[in-house]
Amino acid sequence: MRDAPATPADTPTRADAPALQPRGLLGLIWLASPALPVGGFAYSEGLEAAIESGQAAGEAGVTTWLLDQLVLSQARADLAVTARAITAWRDGDLAGIARLNDWVRQTRESAELRGQTEQMGRSMHEWLRLRGAQDTAVQALGALQPAPTWPVAWALAAAQTGAPLRDALLAHAFGWAENMVQAALKAVPLGQTAGQRVLQRLADAIPAAVDSAIALPDDARQAFTPMLAILSARHEVQYSRLFRS
Repeated sequence: MRDAPATPADTPTRADAPALQPRGLLGLIWLASPALPVGGFAYSEGLEAAIESGQAAGEAGVTTWLLDQLVLSQARADLAVTARAITAWRDGDLAGIARLNDWVRQTRESAELRGQTEQMGRSMHEWLRLRGAQDTAVQALGALQPAPTWPVAWALAAAQTGAPLRDALLAHAFGWAENMVQAALKAVPLGQTAGQRVLQRLADAIPAAVDSAIALPDDARQAFTPMLAILSARHEVQYSRLFRS
């Protein structure tokens, strides 16, 4: 298992950050909830294939796999994109949003993973639209071709809460972690207590991963996870499966 990235020295401490107002806090809790109607529960992001192949066996194996995925995939790609996209939405930088959306699509290494990010992105846009958010940003999100991607769509919802960037990224990362643990409970299977231990390990590693993602320069962003790509491709033809990815 790889160590989580070190916290950048210039990252503001929580005491230095502006107070998060109740509306923003509740908005982030809502966005991190597995009950958000975007279909996240249907995906395991390759975890099911890793379990099937024996590379994520039992509680220890799942913990190692997900910690590595947090550091090597989430922090270097989706969390970094989400951080940039939140800022771009707040600045009205629609050209930057389009570039980020293209980057996410073009760096998905399997049809399953690309399908997941597009389906969840469309669902987030629909959720925002049905909640009555009819502003130009929501319209711009829906106009992204061929579809809005999940990190970019989630970033708009987070930007609308007014929450500080770091708090938004913590919520996004925890939502990912909780969804992955729920997938592990079904696919391993794990008991609830074991699942909570896995989630605790992920929660302990999330702040450093978030700080690394925020500090990551655009030219250092990457999505190079060859084993995950191989397992995802294998999952597409896996004989018996619970999840869509």
